Amino acid sequence: MEYRFDGYVLDAARRELRQGAEIVAVEPQVFDLLEFLIRNRDRVISRDDLIEGVWAGRIVSESTLATRINAARKAIGDDGTAQRLIKTVARKGFRFIGGVSEGDGQAAPPAASAPAAAQSISFCRTSDGVNLAIGTAGKGPVLLKTANWLNHLEYDWQSPVWSPMLQRLATHFQLIRYDGRGNGLADRDVPDISFAGFERDLEAVIENLGLEKFALLGLSQGAAAAITYAVRHPERVSKLILYGAYARGRYRRGNPDDIAMAQTVLAMMQQGWGNEDSAFMRAFSSLYLPNGSREQIQWFAEMQRIATTGPIAARLRSACDDIDVSEYLPRVTVPTLVIHARRDQVVPIDEGRLIATQIPGAKFVTLESENHVPLPGEPAWEIFLSEIEAFVAL
Repeated sequence: MEYRFDGYVLDAARRELRQGAEIVAVEPQVFDLLEFLIRNRDRVISRDDLIEGVWAGRIVSESTLATRINAARKAIGDDGTAQRLIKTVARKGFRFIGGVSEGDGQAAPPAASAPAAAQSISFCRTSDGVNLAIGTAGKGPVLLKTANWLNHLEYDWQSPVWSPMLQRLATHFQLIRYDGRGNGLADRDVPDISFAGFERDLEAVIENLGLEKFALLGLSQGAAAAITYAVRHPERVSKLILYGAYARGRYRRGNPDDIAMAQTVLAMMQQGWGNEDSAFMRAFSSLYLPNGSREQIQWFAEMQRIATTGPIAARLRSACDDIDVSEYLPRVTVPTLVIHARRDQVVPIDEGRLIATQIPGAKFVTLESENHVPLPGEPAWEIFLSEIEAFVAL
């Protein structure tokens, strides 16, 4: 469905907002908010309506709601003073008051897109006998992404959360990923789930593929294994890229609040793992993808269910919370790029800043986002990928 108003077209099927021939950049959640207001323009939409329709009932602060409304207004040339299109109804909510015409959009030509890269999957075995799955796609310089807490090679390749990022990287690099122990296509219920095990997984993948020189990408929990490998094998690592990273897990930061958070997450996992409607999933998605669309949140919940079981996820989570590689940071000698979202609610930016200050000569880039995973449509997503591409090409 297309909604046309005031020189704009909101294309729900293609998830595009256009002004004339130009595509207007808009975050996924702001797009959902606009579509919801326009679709229900015959009535006043209360705060509760918005939270249910856009955020799927998750906890949303007043400041977050106000920020999204302001962003929606800005995207369509409106503001809180004029309120030409989105009107605030005192103590009631909001209403879209612009004139709208609807169409099915069939006359519009399909948007051009690059063909999706093909992914091949193989397997290898670690020194302690664990079978891992390896995914390879694209051509060019090798970019090896370390495994993070939850992965599934096949599912992530299709997910609206991960696929756009992975496909983009595969157009510039030979992108290599793997499902580590306990995850995805790898062996699930294994005796050793620990940081030492994560290190063995990375070593096994590199040795199995016979990689001699490559850039190493560590996201979130995957950063620690990337850091230790770069210290032990600097001759093999051409560049080190760390995003949303931490050197110290929640148990190792000396902060009682972090320890309490780690214990709370583990307790909630046991009640709501993989259940989209559970209290755990609402809290989990609010932290990881506060700007995620309803579709992205649904895929995120499904990824939990198919990536691993609740008990194994808890073992993986405990191992991640116990990580401490801070002593390795001053020993990193390879060129390093550290990227962190300023309002990341999963890994505080102070943890990223700690890494950047302790690694000699590291470049530090701050993204204006609160998503732990960069999402397509938000400006931070393009900056994140452009920084990686430029850094590896140096």
